[in-house]
Amino acid sequence: MTSLPESVPMVELAASYVAGKWAAGALAETVEVTSPATGQVVGAIGVAGTEEVDAAVAAARAALATWRQVSPADRGAALGRLADALTARKGELADLATAEIGSPRSWSTFGQVLTATGVLKAYAAIAPEYPFTATRPSMTGGTVEVRQVPVGVVGAIVPWNTPLFIAALKLGPALAAGCTVVLKPAPDAPLAFGVLMEAIEQAGIPDGVVNVVNGGTSTGELLVEHPGVDKISFTGSTTVGAKIGAACGTRVRRCSTELGGKSAAIVLPDAPLERTVKGLVGGVMGNNGQLCAALTRILLPRSRYDEFVSALQVAVEALTVGDPADRSTDIGPLINEAARDKAEGFLRRARDEGATVLVGGERPNLPGWFVAPALVAATNDMEIAREEVFGPVAVVIAYDDSEPDAEDAVSIANDSRYGLVGAVWSADEQRAAEVAARLQVGSVAVNSTAVLDFGSPFGGFKQSGIGREGGPEGLAGFVEYQAIIR
Repeated sequence: MTSLPESVPMVELAASYVAGKWAAGALAETVEVTSPATGQVVGAIGVAGTEEVDAAVAAARAALATWRQVSPADRGAALGRLADALTARKGELADLATAEIGSPRSWSTFGQVLTATGVLKAYAAIAPEYPFTATRPSMTGGTVEVRQVPVGVVGAIVPWNTPLFIAALKLGPALAAGCTVVLKPAPDAPLAFGVLMEAIEQAGIPDGVVNVVNGGTSTGELLVEHPGVDKISFTGSTTVGAKIGAACGTRVRRCSTELGGKSAAIVLPDAPLERTVKGLVGGVMGNNGQLCAALTRILLPRSRYDEFVSALQVAVEALTVGDPADRSTDIGPLINEAARDKAEGFLRRARDEGATVLVGGERPNLPGWFVAPALVAATNDMEIAREEVFGPVAVVIAYDDSEPDAEDAVSIANDSRYGLVGAVWSADEQRAAEVAARLQVGSVAVNSTAVLDFGSPFGGFKQSGIGREGGPEGLAGFVEYQAIIR
């Protein structure tokens, strides 16, 4: 029997949070938030329309004049206080993620909450050290002062899979840079934003610096198209990201996107079996496989293919599927019925193409939107190896390891329209790092699945996005350069 965390009450949020206050929407519309594990209603949000988006952008614009004048050190200190306020409520936030997203409670604390606070702490340290001004000689013998100034009002559109973490990846650099923000959560998972706004107040961040507009696609479109927004920062699907990029292009508006992935983990022939298999399974199945950075293509050397596949089958079969509120659960439900049906459709078409579902893929006898974790043997030209499933589905692909330079593995890994992350496993760390450097992706983990470091840039090549989040490079995406020549 599936259940909800006992500490989760019904959460209701108004259509918008503007200048320090929640306000009902003029549209008088609400959207229910349901648990994907039980179908139970766990919350509701109002829907922001034109009036609410206008008010949120106006509040952000008004707050910009003073927030940009706050010293970088003080902006960083505010981010540190925000991290502390969220950490103090990590249990409550983890329970909310389990209730509204279905994230296993065993994963939620770190994957949904401590990742967010880690990002905020990183920017608390980066802000006072960032080179907002620099002086260099001019070509005429004078000096040039190069200033990095806030881009302005940021519209930040956040997905449902890791909402607090992605919000932090946008808030951290934006606030450190001196920008103000209008957040737009996903309607499937907006409940943590009530706690987030309380934490922002507790951190002493002034009213209007961070605002929220709730709603779905129509609310997002209003924010993207609003003339008072200077930059859009979007995380989500490549399809939607392309539309947002086009809309920003017609307005010559700054835009950064972190989009989809079909990332590969290369297992070199000397990789240790037990440690590698454990890492590979974790790299695919975290958050029920609903991570853009999931390492869903596992490239195995032909000389050890059977050995690794056998071990992977055992590991995947051992995963516990069930109630995400139970701390012994490894795999919870997908976010909704459409996501469950999408994953099942990929598996059905994979069989039709000639792939072999080695284990899993069936629908468990549970009330929510569950798919048993699956391991699929395929080739890289099959749909399931090329498109993002966004579910607990790992694809194993054999490569020719007769040559010492892993050329075939690198070629297969790079044969994708995506280029978000990757991983390389080997007993020889230096060799793994050399192979990693040949991958056309934004970040690569060596002998781990840690594809994101809070102090380093994260983002993709190709159709995995434009721009970076994380580290000083992420902050650079929220500034404009100004040269004062003397």
